[in-house]
Amino acid sequence: MVEQEKIAYDAPTEVKDIHVVNTYELEDRAREIVPKGGFDYISGGSADEYTLRQNQKAWETKRILPRVLADVEFPDPSTSILGHDIKVPFIMAPIAAHGLAHQTKEAGTAKGVADFGTIMSISAYSGAKFEEIEEGLQGSPRWFQIYMSKDDELNKNIIDEAKADGATAIILTADSTLSGNREKDIRNEFVYPFGMPIVSRYLTGSGANMSLNNIYSQSKQKISPRDVRVLKEYSELPIIVKGIQTPDDAMAAIGAGAEGVWVSNHGGRQLDGAPGSFETLEGISKAVAGRVPVIFDSGIRRGEHIFKALASGADIVALGRPVLYGLALGGWKGVRSVLEYFETDLERVMQLAGTQTIEDIKNAQLFD
Repeated sequence: MVEQEKIAYDAPTEVKDIHVVNTYELEDRAREIVPKGGFDYISGGSADEYTLRQNQKAWETKRILPRVLADVEFPDPSTSILGHDIKVPFIMAPIAAHGLAHQTKEAGTAKGVADFGTIMSISAYSGAKFEEIEEGLQGSPRWFQIYMSKDDELNKNIIDEAKADGATAIILTADSTLSGNREKDIRNEFVYPFGMPIVSRYLTGSGANMSLNNIYSQSKQKISPRDVRVLKEYSELPIIVKGIQTPDDAMAAIGAGAEGVWVSNHGGRQLDGAPGSFETLEGISKAVAGRVPVIFDSGIRRGEHIFKALASGADIVALGRPVLYGLALGGWKGVRSVLEYFETDLERVMQLAGTQTIEDIKNAQLFD
């Protein structure tokens, strides 16, 4: 096979702690140093970006009631999920191609996540190998997110590698059977500047020089409850179905054997015109009624957002873009800085809302 020509891509390289006042400003700072094609890929949404914007506006629909006589001091944000005790109710979401943000790729993110002390979700579309990511994780917990091949045997091979690497759960992304209409990527004629070693076996090429549409077209474009059952039976690991936006899909996932549902609209990157992710969370959580853990992502930028998600039925949340902006600005130390910001911000909100524990947040009433 002829090796594909390497695309010049000047990702940031600096490793340093960063000062985080708020995560919105991180996006502006990252825009200045990440190449335009890579930045637009990370930050952009689909079509008119209505759903991307709605992920932020949705937080305004619910408000937190301060509690001032609640006898709270030094709130404890620790919790547990699928057998893991974690010090905060947030983890790293699975995101493709961290090398667009920093030259250390997923290994840099993994080191920051591990040093902070939470769960890393590894995307099948990573630009780094499992072995490289492990150099950052050093044995810390990780889940593996799969974009399925059309070939069940290849899927099994990838699951075998993920298990050998130490994955304790499999995340099935069900909302991406093809790429959303990401117009910024189309205008930029964006292609990945490096390969995707985990899924390269089922791509025509390594992933380098390929567009997202090209890559998605070679993945499985029809996901059903059967896929949940097959993954569960073969992997013997908990299956979490990601991309749930309706109670009916949550019930279908659980009925097929899923041990977690992940409420997400893919950060506004798939179907434009869909609701903000937070708008769908409460109804899904009520339907799930504690049968399995509920994980939430899309639009989280502050401790208040984490609080509102937990008070609306999520068990934990997953962070995406802000962590990649931290990676761009400071490598693994920047990742750690962002996670520390969220920890501090959440503890402040817990104190002011009179909630000592995560269970207290779940029992808190939000104001409509």
